[in-house]
Amino acid sequence: PSQVDTFDYKPMIAKHAGQRPESVNRKTLRNTKMGLMPSPFSFKQYGESGKWVSDIFPHVAECVDDICFVHSMHTDIPEHAGGILMANLGALQPNRPSMGSWLVYGLGAETQNLPGFVAMSPRAQPRGKLANWGNAFLPGAYAGSYVNINSMKPDAVIKDLKNSSLSVADQRRQADLLGQLNRLQLKRVEKDQSLEASIQAMEMAFRMQFSVPEVFDISKESKATKKLYGIDEEPTDNYGRQCLMARRMAEAGVRFIQVNYSDNSNNPAWDQHNDMPKHKKHALAVDKPIAGLLADLKQRGLLEDTLVWWGGEFGRTPYAEKNGDGRDHNRTGFTVWLAGGGVRPGLIYGETDEFGQYAVKNRVHMHDLHATILYLLGMDHKKLTFRHEGRDFRLTDVFGNVVHDIIA
Repeated sequence: PSQVDTFDYKPMIAKHAGQRPESVNRKTLRNTKMGLMPSPFSFKQYGESGKWVSDIFPHVAECVDDICFVHSMHTDIPEHAGGILMANLGALQPNRPSMGSWLVYGLGAETQNLPGFVAMSPRAQPRGKLANWGNAFLPGAYAGSYVNINSMKPDAVIKDLKNSSLSVADQRRQADLLGQLNRLQLKRVEKDQSLEASIQAMEMAFRMQFSVPEVFDISKESKATKKLYGIDEEPTDNYGRQCLMARRMAEAGVRFIQVNYSDNSNNPAWDQHNDMPKHKKHALAVDKPIAGLLADLKQRGLLEDTLVWWGGEFGRTPYAEKNGDGRDHNRTGFTVWLAGGGVRPGLIYGETDEFGQYAVKNRVHMHDLHATILYLLGMDHKKLTFRHEGRDFRLTDVFGNVVHDIIA
Protein backbone atom coordinates (compact mmCIF):
# COMPACT_ATOMS: atom_id res chain seq x y z
CA PRO A 1 0.00 0.00 0.00
CA SER A 2 1.07 3.58 -0.63
CA GLN A 3 1.98 5.29 2.64
CA VAL A 4 1.30 8.76 1.23
CA ASP A 5 -2.23 7.75 0.19
CA THR A 6 -3.20 5.95 3.42
CA PHE A 7 -1.63 6.96 6.75
CA ASP A 8 1.41 9.19 6.07
CA TYR A 9 -0.03 12.61 5.17
CA LYS A 10 2.37 14.75 3.12
CA PRO A 11 0.80 18.10 2.05
CA MET A 12 4.14 19.20 0.53
CA ILE A 13 3.56 16.79 -2.34
CA ALA A 14 0.59 18.84 -3.52
CA LYS A 15 2.54 22.09 -3.02
CA HIS A 16 5.28 20.85 -5.35
CA ALA A 17 3.07 18.82 -7.69
CA GLY A 18 4.72 17.98 -11.00
CA GLN A 19 8.17 18.96 -9.74
CA ARG A 20 11.12 16.63 -9.28
CA PRO A 21 13.01 17.88 -6.19
CA GLU A 22 16.58 16.65 -5.82
CA SER A 23 15.63 14.72 -2.70
CA VAL A 24 13.45 12.35 -4.73
CA ASN A 25 15.43 12.50 -7.98
CA ARG A 26 16.68 8.94 -7.90
CA LYS A 27 16.70 5.94 -10.21
CA THR A 28 13.81 3.60 -9.51
CA LEU A 29 12.92 0.19 -10.88
CA ARG A 30 11.55 1.90 -13.97
CA ASN A 31 13.82 4.97 -13.91
CA THR A 32 10.84 7.29 -14.16
CA LYS A 33 11.47 11.03 -14.32
CA MET A 34 7.89 12.10 -13.66
CA GLY A 35 7.16 14.61 -10.94
CA LEU A 36 5.49 14.52 -7.56
CA MET A 37 1.87 13.36 -7.72
CA PRO A 38 -0.66 14.59 -5.13
CA SER A 39 -2.84 11.95 -3.53
CA PRO A 40 -6.22 11.50 -5.19
CA PHE A 41 -7.65 11.15 -1.68
CA SER A 42 -8.26 13.66 1.08
CA PHE A 43 -6.96 13.42 4.65
CA LYS A 44 -8.32 14.57 7.99
CA GLN A 45 -7.40 14.21 11.64
CA TYR A 46 -8.93 11.68 14.04
CA GLY A 47 -8.86 10.80 17.73
CA GLU A 48 -7.08 12.36 20.67
CA SER A 49 -3.80 11.71 18.88
CA GLY A 50 -4.90 13.91 15.96
CA LYS A 51 -3.73 11.27 13.50
CA TRP A 52 -4.07 12.18 9.82
CA VAL A 53 -5.80 9.37 7.87
CA SER A 54 -6.89 9.12 4.25
CA ASP A 55 -10.61 9.08 3.51
CA ILE A 56 -10.26 5.56 2.03
CA PHE A 57 -9.89 4.17 5.60
CA PRO A 58 -12.79 5.80 7.50
CA HIS A 59 -13.39 2.83 9.84
CA VAL A 60 -9.74 2.26 10.76
CA ALA A 61 -9.53 6.03 11.28
CA GLU A 62 -11.97 5.70 14.18
CA CYS A 63 -9.53 3.27 15.87
CA VAL A 64 -6.38 5.45 15.74
CA ASP A 65 -6.19 5.87 19.51
CA ASP A 66 -5.78 2.07 19.80
CA ILE A 67 -3.08 1.94 17.10
CA CYS A 68 0.68 2.52 17.10
CA PHE A 69 1.75 3.86 13.69
CA VAL A 70 5.35 3.33 12.56
CA HIS A 71 6.06 5.72 9.67
CA SER A 72 9.80 5.09 9.38
CA MET A 73 9.94 1.58 7.99
CA HIS A 74 12.52 0.54 5.40
CA THR A 75 13.58 -2.79 3.92
CA ASP A 76 16.19 -4.31 1.61
CA ILE A 77 14.61 -4.72 -1.78
CA PRO A 78 11.84 -3.01 -3.82
CA GLU A 79 10.68 -6.23 -5.51
CA HIS A 80 7.58 -8.16 -4.51
CA ALA A 81 8.85 -11.73 -4.03
CA GLY A 82 11.95 -10.66 -2.10
CA GLY A 83 10.08 -8.01 -0.14
CA ILE A 84 7.30 -10.39 0.89
CA LEU A 85 9.88 -12.99 1.94
CA MET A 86 11.73 -10.36 3.97
CA ALA A 87 8.47 -9.45 5.75
CA ASN A 88 7.51 -13.06 6.42
CA LEU A 89 10.91 -14.78 6.80
CA GLY A 90 13.41 -12.03 7.54
CA ALA A 91 15.35 -13.19 4.47
CA LEU A 92 15.31 -12.59 0.72
CA GLN A 93 15.44 -16.27 -0.22
CA PRO A 94 12.82 -18.97 0.58
CA ASN A 95 15.23 -21.06 2.64
CA ARG A 96 14.46 -19.81 6.16
CA PRO A 97 11.56 -20.54 8.53
CA SER A 98 8.63 -18.13 8.38
CA MET A 99 7.91 -15.82 11.29
CA GLY A 100 4.88 -17.87 12.34
CA SER A 101 7.02 -21.00 12.51
CA TRP A 102 9.59 -19.25 14.68
CA LEU A 103 6.84 -18.04 17.01
CA VAL A 104 5.32 -21.49 17.46
CA TYR A 105 8.80 -22.95 17.94
CA GLY A 106 9.52 -20.36 20.64
CA LEU A 107 6.14 -20.24 22.40
CA GLY A 108 4.98 -23.83 21.99
CA ALA A 109 1.43 -24.94 21.25
CA GLU A 110 -1.49 -23.57 23.25
CA THR A 111 -3.87 -26.27 22.00
CA GLN A 112 -3.35 -29.84 20.78
CA ASN A 113 -6.45 -29.77 18.58
CA LEU A 114 -5.48 -26.99 16.16
CA PRO A 115 -2.31 -25.94 14.36
CA GLY A 116 -0.16 -23.36 16.09
CA PHE A 117 0.11 -21.34 12.89
CA VAL A 118 -2.59 -20.80 10.25
CA ALA A 119 -2.25 -18.78 7.04
CA MET A 120 -5.35 -17.67 5.12
CA SER A 121 -5.15 -16.47 1.54
CA PRO A 122 -7.27 -16.53 -1.61
CA ARG A 123 -4.09 -17.38 -3.51
CA ALA A 124 -2.42 -20.72 -2.75
CA GLN A 125 0.79 -19.59 -4.44
CA PRO A 126 1.57 -15.95 -3.51
CA ARG A 127 4.87 -14.33 -4.42
CA GLY A 128 7.52 -16.38 -2.61
CA LYS A 129 5.14 -19.36 -2.74
CA LEU A 130 4.58 -21.62 0.27
CA ALA A 131 7.78 -20.44 1.98
CA ASN A 132 5.70 -17.58 3.41
CA TRP A 133 4.24 -20.00 5.96
CA GLY A 134 6.83 -22.77 5.72
CA ASN A 135 9.07 -24.22 8.42
CA ALA A 136 12.26 -24.69 6.30
CA PHE A 137 14.75 -26.46 8.61
CA LEU A 138 12.59 -26.22 11.77
CA PRO A 139 10.72 -29.45 12.64
CA GLY A 140 7.59 -30.01 10.56
CA ALA A 141 5.30 -29.52 13.57
CA TYR A 142 6.01 -25.78 13.33
CA ALA A 143 4.93 -25.33 9.70
CA GLY A 144 1.93 -23.16 8.96
CA SER A 145 -1.34 -24.73 7.81
CA TYR A 146 -2.81 -23.15 4.71
CA VAL A 147 -6.53 -22.42 4.73
CA ASN A 148 -8.43 -22.30 1.46
CA ILE A 149 -10.68 -19.29 2.04
CA ASN A 150 -12.19 -19.62 -1.41
CA SER A 151 -13.92 -22.80 -0.21
CA MET A 152 -15.31 -21.36 3.03
CA LYS A 153 -16.94 -24.67 3.89
CA PRO A 154 -16.09 -25.30 7.55
CA ASP A 155 -15.22 -28.96 6.93
CA ALA A 156 -13.18 -28.25 3.78
CA VAL A 157 -11.04 -25.21 4.56
CA ILE A 158 -7.96 -27.40 5.05
CA LYS A 159 -7.37 -29.78 2.17
CA ASP A 160 -7.77 -33.55 2.74
CA LEU A 161 -8.66 -33.12 6.41
CA LYS A 162 -11.61 -35.54 6.48
CA ASN A 163 -11.75 -39.16 5.42
CA SER A 164 -15.48 -39.80 5.04
CA SER A 165 -15.07 -43.46 4.14
CA LEU A 166 -14.13 -44.43 7.70
CA SER A 167 -15.99 -44.09 10.98
CA VAL A 168 -14.41 -42.16 13.82
CA ALA A 169 -13.59 -45.41 15.65
CA ASP A 170 -11.97 -46.87 12.54
CA GLN A 171 -9.96 -43.69 11.98
CA ARG A 172 -8.76 -43.82 15.59
CA ARG A 173 -7.66 -47.44 15.19
CA GLN A 174 -5.94 -46.61 11.91
CA ALA A 175 -4.12 -43.63 13.42
CA ASP A 176 -3.02 -45.70 16.43
CA LEU A 177 -1.69 -48.48 14.20
CA LEU A 178 0.22 -46.08 11.98
CA GLY A 179 1.60 -44.39 15.07
CA GLN A 180 2.82 -47.69 16.50
CA LEU A 181 4.50 -48.69 13.23
CA ASN A 182 6.17 -45.31 12.88
CA ARG A 183 7.44 -45.38 16.46
CA LEU A 184 8.91 -48.85 15.91
CA GLN A 185 10.75 -47.51 12.86
CA LEU A 186 11.86 -44.47 14.85
CA LYS A 187 13.48 -46.75 17.45
CA ARG A 188 15.44 -48.46 14.70
CA VAL A 189 16.78 -45.28 13.13
CA GLU A 190 17.02 -43.37 16.45
CA LYS A 191 16.73 -39.93 14.86
CA ASP A 192 14.56 -39.03 11.85
CA GLN A 193 13.15 -35.52 11.92
CA SER A 194 10.79 -36.08 8.97
CA LEU A 195 9.38 -39.26 10.53
CA GLU A 196 8.87 -37.53 13.88
CA ALA A 197 7.05 -34.74 12.05
CA SER A 198 4.86 -37.28 10.23
CA ILE A 199 3.84 -38.91 13.53
CA GLN A 200 2.88 -35.53 14.97
CA ALA A 201 1.08 -34.48 11.77
CA MET A 202 -1.08 -37.62 11.62
CA GLU A 203 -2.13 -37.29 15.23
CA MET A 204 -2.86 -33.59 14.77
CA ALA A 205 -4.89 -34.29 11.61
CA PHE A 206 -7.07 -36.79 13.49
CA ARG A 207 -7.90 -34.23 16.18
CA MET A 208 -8.28 -31.34 13.73
CA GLN A 209 -11.12 -32.94 11.78
CA PHE A 210 -13.36 -32.39 14.80
CA SER A 211 -12.07 -29.02 16.03
CA VAL A 212 -11.50 -27.20 12.71
CA PRO A 213 -15.13 -27.26 11.48
CA GLU A 214 -16.29 -25.82 14.80
CA VAL A 215 -13.74 -22.98 14.76
CA PHE A 216 -14.41 -22.07 11.13
CA ASP A 217 -18.19 -22.25 11.38
CA ILE A 218 -19.28 -18.65 11.87
CA SER A 219 -22.99 -19.40 11.45
CA LYS A 220 -23.57 -19.18 15.22
CA GLU A 221 -22.10 -15.68 15.47
CA SER A 222 -24.67 -12.95 16.14
CA LYS A 223 -25.98 -10.68 13.40
CA ALA A 224 -24.38 -7.74 15.19
CA THR A 225 -20.97 -9.41 15.13
CA LYS A 226 -21.25 -10.27 11.44
CA LYS A 227 -22.29 -6.70 10.69
CA LEU A 228 -19.29 -5.41 12.62
CA TYR A 229 -17.00 -7.28 10.21
CA GLY A 230 -19.00 -6.46 7.08
CA ILE A 231 -20.06 -10.07 6.49
CA ASP A 232 -22.88 -10.64 3.98
CA GLU A 233 -22.07 -7.22 2.52
CA GLU A 234 -20.08 -6.31 -0.55
CA PRO A 235 -17.21 -5.72 -0.94
CA THR A 236 -16.28 -6.70 2.64
CA ASP A 237 -17.76 -10.21 2.91
CA ASN A 238 -14.66 -12.19 1.94
CA TYR A 239 -12.11 -10.31 4.04
CA GLY A 240 -14.62 -9.89 6.87
CA ARG A 241 -14.97 -13.68 7.14
CA GLN A 242 -11.20 -14.04 7.30
CA CYS A 243 -10.91 -11.50 10.10
CA LEU A 244 -13.74 -13.07 12.08
CA MET A 245 -12.19 -16.51 11.69
CA ALA A 246 -8.88 -15.04 12.85
CA ARG A 247 -10.56 -13.86 16.06
CA ARG A 248 -12.16 -17.29 16.56
CA MET A 249 -8.81 -19.00 16.03
CA ALA A 250 -7.10 -16.66 18.50
CA GLU A 251 -9.75 -17.53 21.08
CA ALA A 252 -9.25 -21.24 20.37
CA GLY A 253 -5.50 -21.08 20.97
CA VAL A 254 -3.91 -20.68 17.54
CA ARG A 255 -0.68 -18.79 18.17
CA PHE A 256 -0.14 -17.01 14.86
CA ILE A 257 -2.77 -16.18 12.23
CA GLN A 258 -1.79 -14.68 8.89
CA VAL A 259 -4.59 -13.00 6.93
CA ASN A 260 -3.55 -12.10 3.39
CA TYR A 261 -5.57 -9.75 1.22
CA SER A 262 -5.75 -10.36 -2.52
CA ASP A 263 -8.22 -9.64 -5.28
CA ASN A 264 -7.32 -12.97 -6.96
CA SER A 265 -5.36 -11.25 -9.74
CA ASN A 266 -1.87 -12.31 -10.76
CA ASN A 267 -0.39 -9.12 -9.33
CA PRO A 268 -0.34 -7.99 -5.68
CA ALA A 269 -3.57 -6.14 -5.01
CA TRP A 270 -2.11 -2.77 -3.98
CA ASP A 271 0.37 -2.67 -6.88
CA GLN A 272 -0.94 0.46 -8.59
CA HIS A 273 1.77 1.35 -11.09
CA ASN A 274 -1.08 3.15 -12.78
CA ASP A 275 -4.58 4.07 -11.64
CA MET A 276 -3.79 5.08 -8.03
CA PRO A 277 -7.51 5.70 -7.37
CA LYS A 278 -7.87 1.90 -7.41
CA HIS A 279 -6.39 1.93 -3.90
CA LYS A 280 -9.87 2.97 -2.77
CA LYS A 281 -11.36 -0.27 -4.13
CA HIS A 282 -8.95 -2.35 -2.07
CA ALA A 283 -9.40 -0.20 1.03
CA LEU A 284 -13.17 -0.60 0.83
CA ALA A 285 -12.73 -4.38 0.93
CA VAL A 286 -10.59 -4.39 4.08
CA ASP A 287 -11.28 -1.20 6.07
CA LYS A 288 -14.47 -2.26 7.88
CA PRO A 289 -13.27 -5.84 8.61
CA ILE A 290 -9.98 -4.58 10.08
CA ALA A 291 -11.74 -2.05 12.29
CA GLY A 292 -14.29 -4.72 13.22
CA LEU A 293 -11.52 -7.08 14.30
CA LEU A 294 -9.91 -4.43 16.50
CA ALA A 295 -13.25 -3.48 18.08
CA ASP A 296 -14.23 -7.12 18.63
CA LEU A 297 -10.90 -8.03 20.22
CA LYS A 298 -11.12 -4.97 22.46
CA GLN A 299 -14.68 -5.57 23.66
CA ARG A 300 -13.84 -9.21 24.45
CA GLY A 301 -10.75 -8.26 26.45
CA LEU A 302 -8.48 -9.98 23.94
CA LEU A 303 -6.65 -6.99 22.44
CA GLU A 304 -4.35 -6.50 25.42
CA ASP A 305 -2.66 -9.86 24.79
CA THR A 306 -3.23 -10.17 21.05
CA LEU A 307 -0.84 -8.29 18.76
CA VAL A 308 -2.22 -7.11 15.41
CA TRP A 309 0.28 -6.17 12.68
CA TRP A 310 -0.90 -4.45 9.49
CA GLY A 311 1.28 -3.61 6.52
CA GLY A 312 2.81 -4.57 3.19
CA GLU A 313 6.28 -5.58 2.06
CA PHE A 314 7.22 -1.98 1.16
CA GLY A 315 5.61 1.32 0.22
CA ARG A 316 5.26 3.43 -2.92
CA THR A 317 6.95 6.50 -4.37
CA PRO A 318 5.51 10.01 -3.93
CA TYR A 319 6.00 10.75 -7.64
CA ALA A 320 4.09 9.37 -10.61
CA GLU A 321 5.13 6.78 -13.14
CA LYS A 322 3.90 5.27 -16.42
CA ASN A 323 0.84 7.20 -17.58
CA GLY A 324 1.07 9.67 -14.73
CA ASP A 325 -1.49 8.29 -12.25
CA GLY A 326 0.42 5.42 -10.59
CA ARG A 327 3.30 5.00 -8.15
CA ASP A 328 6.41 2.80 -8.24
CA HIS A 329 7.77 0.55 -5.48
CA ASN A 330 9.56 2.25 -2.58
CA ARG A 331 11.65 0.33 -0.03
CA THR A 332 13.23 3.38 1.63
CA GLY A 333 10.22 4.65 3.59
CA PHE A 334 6.79 3.24 4.35
CA THR A 335 4.23 2.68 7.10
CA VAL A 336 3.09 -0.28 9.18
CA TRP A 337 0.93 -0.21 12.26
CA LEU A 338 0.54 -2.36 15.37
CA ALA A 339 -2.31 -2.64 17.86
CA GLY A 340 -2.71 -4.41 21.18
CA GLY A 341 -0.17 -6.84 22.57
CA GLY A 342 1.71 -4.30 24.68
CA VAL A 343 2.37 -1.51 22.16
CA ARG A 344 1.70 2.13 23.03
CA PRO A 345 -1.77 3.04 21.71
CA GLY A 346 -2.23 6.34 19.91
CA LEU A 347 1.51 6.65 19.23
CA ILE A 348 2.86 8.10 15.97
CA TYR A 349 6.46 6.88 15.71
CA GLY A 350 9.15 7.84 13.20
CA GLU A 351 8.95 10.07 10.15
CA THR A 352 9.63 10.09 6.45
CA ASP A 353 10.93 13.21 4.69
CA GLU A 354 8.57 15.98 3.61
CA PHE A 355 7.56 14.03 0.50
CA GLY A 356 7.26 10.57 2.11
CA GLN A 357 10.16 9.07 0.15
CA TYR A 358 12.77 8.22 2.82
CA ALA A 359 12.55 7.22 6.47
CA VAL A 360 14.52 9.97 8.20
CA LYS A 361 13.63 9.87 11.91
CA ASN A 362 13.71 6.82 14.22
CA ARG A 363 14.23 4.50 11.25
CA VAL A 364 12.93 0.93 11.67
CA HIS A 365 14.17 -1.92 9.48
CA MET A 366 12.09 -5.05 8.97
CA HIS A 367 14.60 -6.89 11.20
CA ASP A 368 13.92 -4.32 13.95
CA LEU A 369 10.18 -4.85 13.60
CA HIS A 370 10.62 -8.62 13.90
CA ALA A 371 12.86 -8.21 16.96
CA THR A 372 10.25 -5.94 18.56
CA ILE A 373 7.37 -8.32 17.85
CA LEU A 374 9.30 -11.21 19.39
CA TYR A 375 10.04 -9.03 22.44
CA LEU A 376 6.36 -8.14 22.82
CA LEU A 377 5.57 -11.86 22.81
CA GLY A 378 8.12 -12.55 25.53
CA MET A 379 11.14 -13.68 23.50
CA ASP A 380 14.68 -12.39 22.95
CA HIS A 381 15.32 -12.43 19.20
CA LYS A 382 19.04 -13.07 19.82
CA LYS A 383 18.31 -16.18 21.90
CA LEU A 384 15.51 -17.69 19.82
CA THR A 385 17.85 -19.82 17.69
CA PHE A 386 17.95 -23.21 15.97
CA ARG A 387 21.11 -25.16 15.15
CA HIS A 388 21.28 -26.09 11.48
CA GLU A 389 24.23 -27.13 9.34
CA GLY A 390 26.77 -26.08 11.91
CA ARG A 391 25.47 -22.64 12.83
CA ASP A 392 22.73 -21.02 14.90
CA PHE A 393 19.97 -19.42 12.85
CA ARG A 394 17.39 -16.91 14.03
CA LEU A 395 14.51 -14.89 12.54
CA THR A 396 16.54 -11.67 12.54
CA ASP A 397 19.74 -13.33 11.21
CA VAL A 398 22.58 -11.22 12.71
CA PHE A 399 20.60 -7.97 12.71
CA GLY A 400 17.72 -6.28 14.51
CA ASN A 401 17.16 -4.02 17.50
CA VAL A 402 14.08 -3.88 19.71
CA VAL A 403 12.21 -0.56 19.30
CA HIS A 404 11.56 0.05 23.00
CA ASP A 405 9.97 3.45 22.37
CA ILE A 406 6.78 1.87 20.97
CA ILE A 407 6.32 -0.49 23.92
CA ALA A 408 3.79 0.49 26.58
